[in-house]
Amino acid sequence: MVLVIDPQIAGISGDMLLSSLIDLGADKGKIIDGIKKSEQFFSDSTITKIDFQKTKKRGIEAIQLVLEIDEHSHEKKGSEIKKAINDSTSNLDLSDKAKIFAESCINSLISSESKIHGVPEDSVHFHEASSIDTLVDIVGITIALDDLGLFDEKIICMPVSVGGGSVTFSHGTMSNPASAILEIFKDSYLKIKGNDANAELTTPTGACILANLTNTCMDYYPAMKIDSIGYGAGQKDFQNFSNVLKLVRGSTNNLESDSVKILETNVDDISGEILGNLIEKIMQKGARDVSIYHGITKKGRPTNLVSVICDDQNIDEIVDTLVLETGTLGIRISESNRFVVPRTNENISLTIDGNSFDVRYKKSTFKGKTDFKIEFDDLKDISNTVEKSIKEIESLLRKEIEKLEN
Repeated sequence: MVLVIDPQIAGISGDMLLSSLIDLGADKGKIIDGIKKSEQFFSDSTITKIDFQKTKKRGIEAIQLVLEIDEHSHEKKGSEIKKAINDSTSNLDLSDKAKIFAESCINSLISSESKIHGVPEDSVHFHEASSIDTLVDIVGITIALDDLGLFDEKIICMPVSVGGGSVTFSHGTMSNPASAILEIFKDSYLKIKGNDANAELTTPTGACILANLTNTCMDYYPAMKIDSIGYGAGQKDFQNFSNVLKLVRGSTNNLESDSVKILETNVDDISGEILGNLIEKIMQKGARDVSIYHGITKKGRPTNLVSVICDDQNIDEIVDTLVLETGTLGIRISESNRFVVPRTNENISLTIDGNSFDVRYKKSTFKGKTDFKIEFDDLKDISNTVEKSIKEIESLLRKEIEKLEN
């Protein structure tokens, strides 16, 4: 199963995600009951009304949170809110994954404020996030995700719309997205994008929940069979789009999916030795794979096409290496979505001809069939040590691993 979170147009806030999860099928009564039980841990605040009702945003029917509160405090220490959330989740029948998730969300909020203002985390004070609605969002979403079993599913996020213009809050006016949003997304692999909405479309609470829920961002929907759709409405209304967060849950072909970058450049004036050294250097920079293809370009000129598969965080170092090592004047960059067979890294200790070896191998399972591949460097090391062919060593190791697996 896979869940796609689609904040491409309207962004994301805590109440929008919570509402969309209820529209997706989360138990509304269970969520409201859990939030009311948590109210006791949040001082100076009372929930006078909480419900989830149908509404329409620019013709799109969605679920919207209706929350009325009576509060007497406009500032709270981050540690107070964290304790209230931790006490709340401990008091509810939630999985360990759910409790860890809820704590990680408030930790992200506190950490972002600490870095922005240059103060220790235990000294962070919240203004906008000091309301009980922060607890409502985080605790409510945690209950909903646990109820739907989503902590055990693949979660993909489309690029997050943050809006545009400026925002005014307790620290004054600044350009949108505000510093807290940028700080939260900085250490994630999620993508943000602006638009012409002169408003904040993604809130700090929505950002921290999203960043702790998934690190997988894709520009396009994966191949999937749609099972259910949830629409969660925000509080604001806009003229040019529906202020609605969309969730799509479905089934895939049991393959994992992710997105990688493809770097390509043509080189026609360097030796094979340099190309061989180039492969080693690029792999050391974190590339997933490197391939070199021979070809013919304009005027019948022979060329070598260097193709590198890598992740976003490795691009800069790999591009530098390509330019410095080959002298190329240009590198093409593209993005590619892919399916990946789930695999695990395993190891086994064996004694061969009186020598002890640790053998690493990758194990994959697809449609009930399990396969494994032994790390070639280990095959090579054992072969050289016991002076037997790699083919013979591989056959021996496969028999031992098959005994272990069966």
